[in-house]
Amino acid sequence: MTETSIAMKDGAATTAAHELSGRRPGALAGIAIFAVLIVLAGVVLVPILATALNGFKELGDLQSRPFSLPRVWVWQNYWDILTGSRYWQVLGNSLLISVLTVFLTLALSSMAAFTFAHLRFFGDRFLLSYIQLGLMFPLATAIPPIFIRVRDLGLLDSYWGVVLPQVAFSLAMAVLLLRNAFKQLPGELLDAALMDGCGYFRYFFYITLPLSGPILSTVAVISFVDAWNGFLLPLIIFNSESRYPWTLGLMAYQGQYSTQWQLVLAFITLTILPAILMFLIAQRYIVAGLTAGAVKG
Repeated sequence: MTETSIAMKDGAATTAAHELSGRRPGALAGIAIFAVLIVLAGVVLVPILATALNGFKELGDLQSRPFSLPRVWVWQNYWDILTGSRYWQVLGNSLLISVLTVFLTLALSSMAAFTFAHLRFFGDRFLLSYIQLGLMFPLATAIPPIFIRVRDLGLLDSYWGVVLPQVAFSLAMAVLLLRNAFKQLPGELLDAALMDGCGYFRYFFYITLPLSGPILSTVAVISFVDAWNGFLLPLIIFNSESRYPWTLGLMAYQGQYSTQWQLVLAFITLTILPAILMFLIAQRYIVAGLTAGAVKG
């Protein structure tokens, strides 16, 4: 064997060793990331699966073995809820409140965000900062003044008494995301539209909104889930059980001395499905929308 061939083999072995040593840290990092994602998925999915499985149990089985499979699968728990009028009534109430909240939030926040993104007027920065202050205060801190204002407006025990405050507290995040997303659109589009005689109104409806589908979907999902899971505000606004959303409908299974926990868990499983389905349908838009709306402008 010649010295040249030996050198070539040594060089090839050295190159292979370098490639192997270079791939190994990358492979270990990939495995670590995959393991972290598995853990995070388990943290999210295990409570949902436990809730669904415990809804199939008898009350005694649930109390004695809460972290195991049912001894007897009681399908009647889910069947009684699905065939009862109570479930569909509270589901319809929650759907109505959530849809109205999403529609008004998208309509108001998109117009406000477009204004802050493309127009300059006296006090625009101050007004934007004032709106963003809503991010600092959760809804629970404003319950007493909200109740007083809703009462003065005559909206107690009405859907609008819940929808309007929820819209107000959703606007800060929605305007922030939409404004930053609108500012990422090419400025040449607006210049060309104005030169062609297209005003701001038509530009907003025919160019901005069609190009902003991902961020609009993101805002819609966030608003829908917040409205769907609302509890404290409906609790203080509604007096009639016929207007209760699903979060208050749970009280139908709570007695003075005992609670039918197996029915509560089955009820929760059935009522969180719409929010999960909406998230799954819009999930491909959510990442793109958050990326478009998370850039500081």
